[in-house]
Amino acid sequence: MGGAELTVTGATRAAPRWVWALPPVALLACAFLYPLALVVQRSFLPDEGGVSAEPYADVFASEAFRDALTTTVWLAAGSTAGCLVLGFFLALVIAFVPFPGGRTVARFIDVFLSFPSFLITLALLFLYGTAGMANGIWTDVTGAGGGPFHFLTTPWGVLLAEITYFTPFVMRPLLAAFSQLDPAQLEVASSLGARPARIVRQVILPEALPALAAGGSLVLVMCLNEFGIVLFTGAKDVTTLPMLVYSKAILESDYPAACVIAVVNIALSVGLYGIYRVVSRRAGA
Repeated sequence: MGGAELTVTGATRAAPRWVWALPPVALLACAFLYPLALVVQRSFLPDEGGVSAEPYADVFASEAFRDALTTTVWLAAGSTAGCLVLGFFLALVIAFVPFPGGRTVARFIDVFLSFPSFLITLALLFLYGTAGMANGIWTDVTGAGGGPFHFLTTPWGVLLAEITYFTPFVMRPLLAAFSQLDPAQLEVASSLGARPARIVRQVILPEALPALAAGGSLVLVMCLNEFGIVLFTGAKDVTTLPMLVYSKAILESDYPAACVIAVVNIALSVGLYGIYRVVSRRAGA
């Protein structure tokens, strides 16, 4: 038995390291790389036959694609900016303003991160939808036939839903960064007569910048690919790149165009994810 164990151990040590990388690489190739390669391949196969870049030319010349790209970028940028501002303020309150239940709120942030995006959108529909609570209260008080809140089916409704859902993704790294801040720095700044606004600007904000950059980069990537929120708000005039992929593939059966748009969306996401990784590494996240 002892000799057999030594033989197995010796064989294990003698095996090249790349052998142990084969199973996960094969699994990754089958589950992700192969389907991705099929999407890229299909984007060069027009319905007329042959291999051509014509689907790319047609999509890039399409006004629907340009509008979807513009809508996707400004919604992602606007949501990210809103999340950064709101997340920084809420994280400041939770970390530095003592109040009952503060620790519970901080822990709830972790739970909130596991919620599906459509759940938040559904809650907003109950509040501000056509038959939601806000419109119901308005009609009960004024006797009007309908309420004034109809913004959820507009780009502003999508923006509100994305900010509501993605803000905790900014708060989490900020709370971790604030927990590492030396309280002595705040005490010294306060003893020197610095007001709270100056302490935030000159002491807390510089320490929070790496976490803000990492959280903002992550939110930007996720907003760029968000599908459920746009779908559940019922914003018919809001077409993002993921929605356009769905429309081309499922509703129109235009698979080459759908694959082209998907490739563009993937390229944008991978580029932004690369930036996120660089920022996260520098922030130590």
